[in-house]
Amino acid sequence: MKRFRFEIFPRHMGFFPYMWLIYMLMPFFNMFQADALRQWIGFPLLALFLVTYRQLYFLEGKKQFMYWLVLQMSIIFILSVWYHPTYMYMGFFTANFIGWYADHRKFTQAMILFFIVEAIPLALHVRTMAPMDFMIMLPFFLIMLISPTGFRSLSRRQRLEQELAQANEQIRNLIKGEERMRIARDLHDTLGHTLSLITLKSQLVEKLVVKDPGKAQLEAREIQNTSRAALRQVRELVSDMRTATLPEELQEARIILESADIQLICTGNPKLEGISDLAHNILSLCLREAVTNVVKHSQASQCRIVIESLNNEWRIMVADNGIGLADKEQGSPASNSNGLKGMAERLALIGGTVEASSEQQGTILNIRVPIVIKNRKEDTSHEHQSTDSRGSANASRRSGFFA
Repeated sequence: MKRFRFEIFPRHMGFFPYMWLIYMLMPFFNMFQADALRQWIGFPLLALFLVTYRQLYFLEGKKQFMYWLVLQMSIIFILSVWYHPTYMYMGFFTANFIGWYADHRKFTQAMILFFIVEAIPLALHVRTMAPMDFMIMLPFFLIMLISPTGFRSLSRRQRLEQELAQANEQIRNLIKGEERMRIARDLHDTLGHTLSLITLKSQLVEKLVVKDPGKAQLEAREIQNTSRAALRQVRELVSDMRTATLPEELQEARIILESADIQLICTGNPKLEGISDLAHNILSLCLREAVTNVVKHSQASQCRIVIESLNNEWRIMVADNGIGLADKEQGSPASNSNGLKGMAERLALIGGTVEASSEQQGTILNIRVPIVIKNRKEDTSHEHQSTDSRGSANASRRSGFFA
């Protein structure tokens, strides 16, 4: 059974609802200046107003929202007419909630009612008010009537940003699903026939091993050749699978950083010339980890990514203007975080390194991969072509790659 947990205001709203409560100090202070009878009526009305203020945060988009909004406006009308016109300033609370209406018809109806609630008390008290007080109150009256439109535009923008984030997430899920379907389809089409053939031949070998051992041996060799062909098909299929690339990771980084209100400044060409698929994939994963660390831990407002190809290495620099490294032992990724440890382990496969350092403000992460890795790979490929023995060629390729 789910346990009920009471909330004063919705948790996702943060401190915003509490900040507005500061403006309730003036109405409560003014109520002490009224006579005893009016205080007995006025303070419960102010308390009820606070109840409506809380309830409206939980009823957005529901039918009861209008009922509580009308009750709130009724309290403002009573206090403004029978107490003091300064209670009209409580209409700023109502103006905020009116701006939540996405439906144009309901928004218009609420605006008309709000105008009546604010205009009638002002018209009734205009004769008893000093000219200076009227001149001060009139601009606030006009601002209250205009502010729901501004609140509505802000609310609409927030809804559009949420819908855009949901749409992007749905698109990414669809892409992942399509990629899985493509891989499954390719595996079925590519390996289905081959594995069926291996099964049939193995059954035939089982029958021939007693009747005709020579033919059974030939069929076994055919199974070996077929299995090698299947292995080659798997390798070709894996090599054709889409891996992470720097341009795609930069686009993902832009989306993540913008959602965290962090400005991204990117320089350099992410399409590095001559880089191997493995190195490209590892650099992309390291960039993803670095951006994730900026969002989670840096508390920064700006992130700068520089991608460049130097004479003997590829370099990616990720810098932010946040709080810097918690661990003052700079230049030692293994001592700073598990994320940096993972980067260092990945980069070690291709001879790369990662270094983290802090300036007066922010963190700088330098990722370096030597270009010589590619040249070594080419040398081993030539060695493979000139070697007669397949086993020694594979051994030389492995030793050249990880050297």
